[in-house]
Amino acid sequence: MPDLIDLIRKWWKQVFLVVLFSVIIVGVITFLKPRQYLAVATSVPASSFSADRGKIFSENIQALYSSLGTPDDLDLILGTGQLDTVYLAVTDRFNLFDHYKVKEKGNAARIKAAVLLKDNTSVLKSAYGELKVKVWDTDKNLAPQLSNGIMEKLQSIHQDLQSEGNRSTLAGLQAVREKIGIQIDSIKAFLSTASMLAGGDDPYTTRLNTLTAQLSKYEKLVTEYEMLLSSKPPVLITVEKAKTPEWPDRPKRVKILVATALLSLLFSLVLVLVLERRKQINQ
Repeated sequence: MPDLIDLIRKWWKQVFLVVLFSVIIVGVITFLKPRQYLAVATSVPASSFSADRGKIFSENIQALYSSLGTPDDLDLILGTGQLDTVYLAVTDRFNLFDHYKVKEKGNAARIKAAVLLKDNTSVLKSAYGELKVKVWDTDKNLAPQLSNGIMEKLQSIHQDLQSEGNRSTLAGLQAVREKIGIQIDSIKAFLSTASMLAGGDDPYTTRLNTLTAQLSKYEKLVTEYEMLLSSKPPVLITVEKAKTPEWPDRPKRVKILVATALLSLLFSLVLVLVLERRKQINQ
């Protein structure tokens, strides 16, 4: 086995040239790439019970649930963060096909810009259970707007999903309320025609009182669900909005050049060992 120090003394020029050319080539490529700024928006999931009527209108139930969501709530949002729908919406909002200088036209330009945004975005869960939306962009002022925009779109999508159940329930309540109202009107019309409205013991008056009480309950429920839908409880609680970064995040030129130098040095030493070994075998 040849001595490493002797090999370096013998081949140092070749090793040096390999390292030098590697660093120069990688350096040129690295410095030609545009620098990108990183913006990070941070949120935590709100409790899925925040849109529950019982939690809002019952003081006893309010104390049973935390205002923060569970890891399962966050996993559902993370899955949505991979959908093209989110990036298409943000692309339209910020006119990114012009920003990315997309050559395609029409819907193709929109899709291409959304793909570029998605490639420059990372939606992930931190070790502390927070939702982080990271966006890299060459424009340091646009990067935080995109990060916050994606977070807002995720909020909007899940608010709509969360409200869908309440919206369906409200529609059912309104339909039943309308039927009860029609029955009440029919009984009142009959009693008025029969001139028995003053009677308090006949079955029609009893039925009228029962339906009136039911209608009052349904009116209250409809009002509560309408309040739920109009309030739109948050799905995400903002911890920190993305801010304008002061310096670029990538490419990390110094680290890349140092890594290139070390790897090329290792490669050249292995190559020298192979060449020396072959030389010894041939001799």
